[in-house]
Amino acid sequence: MSEREHNLWSYWYRLKEFEFVYRRPIRGALIALFAALLLAYQFLLKARGDFPAGEMVHVERGLSLGEIARELETKRVLRAPGLFEFTIRLFGDSRDVMAGDYLFTKRIAMPRVAWRLLHGTFNLTPVAVTVPEGTTRKAMAELYAKRIPSFDGNAFLAATERKEGYLFPDTYFFFPNATSGQVVAEMERNFNAKLGTLEDDIEKTGHSVRGIIIMASILEGEAHRSEDRKIIAGILWKRIKLGMPLQVDAPFLYEIGKNTYELTTNDLAADSPYNTYTRRGLPAGPIGNPGLDAILATLYPTESPFLYYLSDRGGTIHYSATFEKHKQNKMLYID
Repeated sequence: MSEREHNLWSYWYRLKEFEFVYRRPIRGALIALFAALLLAYQFLLKARGDFPAGEMVHVERGLSLGEIARELETKRVLRAPGLFEFTIRLFGDSRDVMAGDYLFTKRIAMPRVAWRLLHGTFNLTPVAVTVPEGTTRKAMAELYAKRIPSFDGNAFLAATERKEGYLFPDTYFFFPNATSGQVVAEMERNFNAKLGTLEDDIEKTGHSVRGIIIMASILEGEAHRSEDRKIIAGILWKRIKLGMPLQVDAPFLYEIGKNTYELTTNDLAADSPYNTYTRRGLPAGPIGNPGLDAILATLYPTESPFLYYLSDRGGTIHYSATFEKHKQNKMLYID
């Protein structure tokens, strides 16, 4: 065997000896380290199963870092408050944590939470909320609650108890931390702005703003087309002038949740401030929040020879000048 071959064999044996003596312990240490890191992530860093995804989390101003960490643990954002404090101090300063409302759209691990609080990433992008014409305030509360995380539906209903009809339906843009009070204020501001441009028109009708809004809310429930709303407005104002009951069905849906085809004889006979079959004039109040089209139809009704109307199951309105013709239409399109 040459000296060169001898050296190669010697090198190979030393390499095998190194592998036997050191490689296996190193491999074991790496496996143990990996397992430790995996456990640390699973039990300390990973987002909790009950993480408040889709909710607003408020970080109060003036709290110490420890108080913030414990508060975030209470609100299900953190698993290990102590590790959160260590991370904040490692990458910044406790005074760098920015107070405010944070929206967490999905579950995120603790390091990401720390990063967002250090950089003030609130994730508060304005949310578009479209309120359809004729929507009641109760339906509004449900609609806003689905779109705005911080919205309190019960507080909204309490604040709008006497404001049915005066919350203007429109598309609104609110931050995810908007309060019910802010929503009410903006809807009222919009209502006043829209009605402000119609003050002279309302005064010329001789009707009060309240009367106009109640009538417009009825039109929202009675018809969908502008032309029909104007004709129906003319019929209903004429009925009031003649001293006839309005006999409209839309208020029943508002009061007892029944539409035209669900009403019984007892429903029609039950006296209430919203039953326009048993009482003359307008109902006790608006039955929803009308939009501009219905308000304008109320202000500018179409004069016609008709005194009666009904809507078939397809939504088509059928008009008649006499009660006999109205009964015929009822037999043709409803019964």
